[in-house]
Amino acid sequence: MRKVALMVWISLVLASCAQEKPKVYAVKELEFAAGEGASLPVLFSGSDLLISWVSKPSDSLAVLSYARLKDGAWTQPEPITQGKNWFVNWADFPTIVENQGSLLSHILQKSAPATFSYDVKLSVLPKGQTGWINGLPLHTDATQTEHGFVSAIAYTDSSFLVSWLDGRNTGGSSHDHSGHGTGAMSIRAAEVSQDGRVLWDELLDAKTCDCCQTSSALTALGPVVVYRNRSDKEIRDIAITRLVEGKWTEPSVIHPDGWEIAGCPVNGPRVAAKGNTVLVGWFTAAGAAPKVKFAFSGDAGATFSTPISLDSAGIIGRVDVALLDDRSGIVSWMETRGEQTFLRAARVDRDGNMGTPLSITAIDPSRKSGFPQLELHGETVYFAWTEVGEKSTRIRTAFLPKEAFEE
Repeated sequence: MRKVALMVWISLVLASCAQEKPKVYAVKELEFAAGEGASLPVLFSGSDLLISWVSKPSDSLAVLSYARLKDGAWTQPEPITQGKNWFVNWADFPTIVENQGSLLSHILQKSAPATFSYDVKLSVLPKGQTGWINGLPLHTDATQTEHGFVSAIAYTDSSFLVSWLDGRNTGGSSHDHSGHGTGAMSIRAAEVSQDGRVLWDELLDAKTCDCCQTSSALTALGPVVVYRNRSDKEIRDIAITRLVEGKWTEPSVIHPDGWEIAGCPVNGPRVAAKGNTVLVGWFTAAGAAPKVKFAFSGDAGATFSTPISLDSAGIIGRVDVALLDDRSGIVSWMETRGEQTFLRAARVDRDGNMGTPLSITAIDPSRKSGFPQLELHGETVYFAWTEVGEKSTRIRTAFLPKEAFEE
């Protein structure tokens, strides 16, 4: 197997100590035992760092598995569930989340022969139990339409908050990413108990972009959900809604990019929160100029600062974000530079500054490489991505110390 060039040697010289030798950090690879055919990694930082992924032992069979990081190494893969009637998609992938020792994940299960007819099915592993409970319904509308792009977070001490794009009003007659001739895609949220019971679900926005990821986080004032909105004039900018004192706020656009596009770009936002600080990252190509943008909020998502904008003809997007503290974070994105595409990462802060971007690894720019993952766990920043080989895919993971991003 071709060895990925995990790059780059990073030299950071303290300006106030110019005579000191530079600190040098290497992007280090973590061996990962998922093997050939694995893809769609998701990282989650809880009591342990978790990773989930999907493998395809055959054209018809799919397996969802996970592992934990223990003593600096990944544990052996453990299966969550498997099936022959799943919808497996490069952009619409399973989640994994932990809450007080209980785990929740999901898959997309076909509900009819039509390509985009599938349901969200939950899997839970309550604390203290040894076997996953699989195939639990998230929604009960019974329409043979598209349901997916799930995000999930720990909510109360005994429940999760799950959000998803819901196609119950689309009629399921087509999936042309424009919605012409059908009803609109919507976004919903539900509270799910640790044993997988849906306690309530609610409509958040009746008209959204069809196929961009949703993302959610928990602030000191309650949960927030971010997603790509869709106006009647086909403006598809990033919106946020917040659960404040038991009521979801009217969705508001984080920053008016004004991206008019008669279709879904399949390139959703990411959000992270700590206390009242919220960091959101997203891709836009308004005015045919591709950019990634990152914006902070200091009031739990009610308002946002002017975004930090990084523009380049080679920007692909597929962003991720993590907060370092209440004033700074780490962001990642994909970008083509010359003949190669890289997973890039940098520090950003609430004053509008971005540190020098670091190239973490070369990466395939195609859909097969999916959406790279970034997660801060303890004093270490972890990355996961899908490596695309000539005949198959595999998952790679790597890390840097947090201080490599501190200035």
